[in-house]
Amino acid sequence: MHEVFAANSPAKAGLGDALQDMRNARALVIDSNLTSRSILRTMLADLGVPGERIKQVGRYNDARGELERVRYDIVLCDYHFSDTRATGADLLDEVRAGNHLPFSTIFVMVTSEASYAKVAEAAEAALDCYLLKPHTHNELAARIKVARLRKQAMADIFKALEDEHYEEATALCMARVEAKAEYWIYAARIGSELLLRLNRHDEARKLFELIDATKAMPWARLGIARAHVDAGQIPPALRVLDALVLDNPGYADAYDVMGRAHLQAGDFERAYETYQKAVSLTPNNIGRLQKMGLLAFHLGHTDEAADVLERALAMGVTSRSFDFQSVVMLGLTHFAKDDGQALHKCVNQLLRAHERDPRSARLRRMHELVLVLSLVQQNQGTEASRRLKTMAREFGQPDYDYETAGNMMTVLTHLQDRPVDIPDAGNWVQRLADRFCTNKSLTGMLCIMVGTHEPYVDTLRDSYRQLSTLAESCLAQAKSGDPAKAVETLLERGAATGNTRIVELADMLWQRYQAQLAAHTEMAARVQDLLSRYGRRAPEALEG
Repeated sequence: MHEVFAANSPAKAGLGDALQDMRNARALVIDSNLTSRSILRTMLADLGVPGERIKQVGRYNDARGELERVRYDIVLCDYHFSDTRATGADLLDEVRAGNHLPFSTIFVMVTSEASYAKVAEAAEAALDCYLLKPHTHNELAARIKVARLRKQAMADIFKALEDEHYEEATALCMARVEAKAEYWIYAARIGSELLLRLNRHDEARKLFELIDATKAMPWARLGIARAHVDAGQIPPALRVLDALVLDNPGYADAYDVMGRAHLQAGDFERAYETYQKAVSLTPNNIGRLQKMGLLAFHLGHTDEAADVLERALAMGVTSRSFDFQSVVMLGLTHFAKDDGQALHKCVNQLLRAHERDPRSARLRRMHELVLVLSLVQQNQGTEASRRLKTMAREFGQPDYDYETAGNMMTVLTHLQDRPVDIPDAGNWVQRLADRFCTNKSLTGMLCIMVGTHEPYVDTLRDSYRQLSTLAESCLAQAKSGDPAKAVETLLERGAATGNTRIVELADMLWQRYQAQLAAHTEMAARVQDLLSRYGRRAPEALEG
């Protein structure tokens, strides 16, 4: 999310002050070549960075781990790694996607002339500057000075972001944009990202369009598409994305958003093909491997799912970018192949993950579900049944989420032809459907999770139809003059099911007809109580 400053940008007058506080800076040098690392370290030390505050690494995973764990002010990264086919651009893409790169960090890519075009593309997307080899001390100093000057000019915005005052940061960005002040395009990009986070989709789209009209940039066009997707406007999003990838076929971020758009449209096969393309462009990106693997599994491409998820596991189980949902999916692939040894490894991996984070209900539930699969594989159906009944008692808890519900339904589907007694399975799926079938795309995703068992598919679709009918009925009732009855109906159903859409619809009607409902003071408290427990959640189907 950084504005580009090309390698040939001249240093501006008055930049001397930009390096005055380098004594407090922390720097990371990433280069596979020991000699090159030493040279870059020496250059940074000459610029005033204390030697003990300069960390050097040569391997991709080590670099990723440092950026995930430690906050660095300056990162100098070589484009090539000797231990992997992954590049510095892949590393930048991964840590940026995982929100491990603060806005205030200066990221400089060091590259040879041969890789210039690829690095220029990465620079356009997300870094401060790039430096061509061979380079001099003065050239490096000039790049860092320019970048630090810009960071200092934007210090008020970064401070608000650090304090998680997102509304304030957005206002500061917009003020800079409106005044067309120095670095306003940079501020516009940050502001548009914040507007998306704050669900102000139309404002974000207009800001991206302003940037795109001023200086056409792929990331601005991608931002327009993201705003459309977040607002549920899929056809215009796909039009923008189709044009974008036509002009920029190697722009992996565009395929991420296109995959989300196809998922929301319910076109899961096209979403899968889109994620395949993204992985082909960035084969070492853990996040994209996991998205592709999860969708591959649910679409029945079990062997490919196992291969892709094993690659993600091998590359990044210690990375913060790794999601243990991949281990759940791996467990299911091993269960399908009746590979007890591999399944047991998945159980142990999830157990260790939960032991490292014992407060995580998510990891606990993942471990319990994969343990059930292992028990069934070992012909311990009675114990597996007992554990499933215990897990079912948590269906109504506020922190029981869409992902966990999908996992439970997937497991129940795969147990249909196994010797385990689960007579309540149909009722469990009904309860989960009533809670989590909140919109068409999420219902569709659950349907492909249970696709091999048609009765479960029917349950999910019927639940969503009933939800839609209820919503239309209550909206009509409120419009015809009885908003109190409409809100009361929604509150009763929301309390019974925990369905987010129902709860938020009750809130919407309460807000819209507040003047007519002033006498129903207890109703407001009930609305707020349900919102605090079940409302304003945005579950994503493979969109993380």
